Amino acid sequence: MGPRPVIQLSECSKILVVGQAPGRRVHETGLPFNDPSGDRLRDWMGITRDTFYNEQKLAILPMGFCYPGTGKSGDLPPRPECAPAWREALLARLKEIELTLVIGQHAHAWHLPDAGRKLTDNVRQWRQYWPTLVPMPHPSPRNNLWLRRNPWFEQELVPALRERVAEVLG
Repeated sequence: MGPRPVIQLSECSKILVVGQAPGRRVHETGLPFNDPSGDRLRDWMGITRDTFYNEQKLAILPMGFCYPGTGKSGDLPPRPECAPAWREALLARLKEIELTLVIGQHAHAWHLPDAGRKLTDNVRQWRQYWPTLVPMPHPSPRNNLWLRRNPWFEQELVPALRERVAEVLG
């Protein structure tokens, strides 16, 4: 579908959302998390679309900036050249970040010091990173089975996340 980087950030953003890569719908609209995954993520965070898309409050910097295409079981992984080429320079500009949401295995691998663990293990250990970083599963509807198998996520982590997001955003 060609390159179309989809990011959102401001040097005064307070929350950083690190996802995988834009999906097809996001690529078409140019608006990050403009899909059912975004609806679920905003619900988990307890914020409105207006707050979510306010770059003064929220930066969105995925591991891959462009839609990677579709594979057998969904979207392909983020393209490998984006993160090494751009991530450090962009992250260095985000000096006001108080909370980082690390979503999905590719983001976990980059942002967590002990990324050798499985996604579920990383998310289960969320208190280890609290209150500045939160490892999360992807909010995709494809993860409904994961959410059913791990009810502690929505029972324990989501309420704490909502509280922390409200605190950071004032």
